[in-house]
Amino acid sequence: MAGMGKRMRPHTLTTAKPLLPIAGKPIVQRLVEDILATGTEKVEEIAFIIAPTFGKEVEQHLCKVAEDLGAKGRICYQEQPLGTAHAILCASELLNGNVFIAFADTLFKAEFSFDAAKDAIVWTQKVEDPTAFGVVKLNADNQITAFVEKPKEFVSDLAIIGVYYFKDGQRLKSELQRLIDLDIKLKGEYQITDAMDHMLQNGIKFYTDQVQEWLDCGNKDATVYTNQRILEIKSGSEKLVADSAVIENSVVIAPCYIGEGVVIKDSVVGPHVSLEKNVKVHDSRIVNSIIQADTVVKNININNSMLGKNIVYGDKPKELSLGDFSTQI
Repeated sequence: MAGMGKRMRPHTLTTAKPLLPIAGKPIVQRLVEDILATGTEKVEEIAFIIAPTFGKEVEQHLCKVAEDLGAKGRICYQEQPLGTAHAILCASELLNGNVFIAFADTLFKAEFSFDAAKDAIVWTQKVEDPTAFGVVKLNADNQITAFVEKPKEFVSDLAIIGVYYFKDGQRLKSELQRLIDLDIKLKGEYQITDAMDHMLQNGIKFYTDQVQEWLDCGNKDATVYTNQRILEIKSGSEKLVADSAVIENSVVIAPCYIGEGVVIKDSVVGPHVSLEKNVKVHDSRIVNSIIQADTVVKNININNSMLGKNIVYGDKPKELSLGDFSTQI
C-alpha cells in the first residue's frame, strides 16, 4: 500500500488511499477483516508496506487495526516505487511459513475458506473484457497452467485481483530476490507475476479460487460504487447508524452509514451515503456519496460525490419562478 494514489487526488493529498473510508471503516481495515474471515489459520503478524511519508499517525492507526484483530502489526517501508515484487520484498523478514498477500486498493465479497495445504492460490474474478487485466489459464483440475498479462487474444476471462496465498514464504522470498538480482523488470518495475511464472515453471502448483465480487477503489467513481456495494452487503451484519447521530426533520433512506456525532437537519440523505464522524448536513439532498469527518454542508444537492475532511461547503440559496413545462439543463 505504498503507492501515492494519484488517481484518487485530491483526496490522497492528505490521506493515504488505503485509509480512505468505506462505510465507516478505512479500505485497508475492511480488506484485512475480509482476509481474516477467509481462513481458519490464526494470523500472527500483519505487515503494512507503506511509503515513509505516510507519517507516524498513519502507522499507529495501521498497527491498531492489526491489534484489534488479534495480530501484531508491523510497518515496512518501500522508499521507491519499483513494483509489486519489490514492495513485497520490503517485508522480507516476515516472508516465512504461510503468507497471505493483498494489494490495498481492492475489496472483495467471498464466502469460502482456503486450503492452507496448497502450494499457492491466486484469487480471481470473471470479467467481460480481460484485455485490461492479468489473467490465469487453468487445466481440468482447476490448476493454473499460465499467467498472461493483458492478453490481446482471448485465453481466459479470470482476472487476477491482487490477493494471493503462498504456503512457503521463504521460497517466495527467494524468487522475489531473484528478480532483483537478475534485474528482471517489466516497464521498469519488478513484478510478482514474473516471480510466480518462474515458480510455476519449476514445479510449484498454483490454484485459483474465485471471489463473488471484486470491488475496486482505484478512482473516485469506483470508490463511490464500492461504498454503495459494501453498504448493501454489510447492512444486515454491521451497525451502520450511530446512537449519537442527531436526525431532525429529515429522512435517511437505507442503506447509509451515519457516524458518531453526525447531525442531519431538514435534509434527505440516501440511499448509499456514508457520513463520517461529526459531519453536519443542513437543507440538503445527498445520494450515493461519501462525506468524510468534520465536514459541514448546507443547501447542496449531490450524487456520486466524495467530499474530504474539514470542508465547509454550501450552495448559494436560489429564488426561482419557473413556469409550466420548464426544463433545467
